[in-house]
Amino acid sequence: MVKIIRPAERETGTAQTSGMHREAGVSGELTGSKGLWMGVGHNEPGGSSDVHHHGESESGIFVLEGHLRFRWGDTLEHVTDAGPGDFIFVPPYEIHAEENLDSSNEAVFLLARTTMEAIVVNVPDPRGI
Repeated sequence: MVKIIRPAERETGTAQTSGMHREAGVSGELTGSKGLWMGVGHNEPGGSSDVHHHGESESGIFVLEGHLRFRWGDTLEHVTDAGPGDFIFVPPYEIHAEENLDSSNEAVFLLARTTMEAIVVNVPDPRGI
């Protein structure tokens, strides 16, 4: 059955990472999904997420607003910037962090995962920060 999830109906208690806020729009709990999780993420102006991975999930990110710096790799040695219209693919278990490069406006991005629930595993920053 098709379900419409309005903004006020999003699940705000989904798994979180410090420095980032996620809201689920499609999940097993909200829609009965059996293999897909989708939501929206927000990084506050100038904010940075803690280092994390998404377990067995493949993750897709589509930047709607703002400019994000992505860091990934065993020591977060890889760095690239993304802006509106950019897609980012994150493989399973890849540790990463997102930083909002704009100190005045929040960054907003669409999230999709290949599991029906949001898996978020927060890990220590390998840089010792």
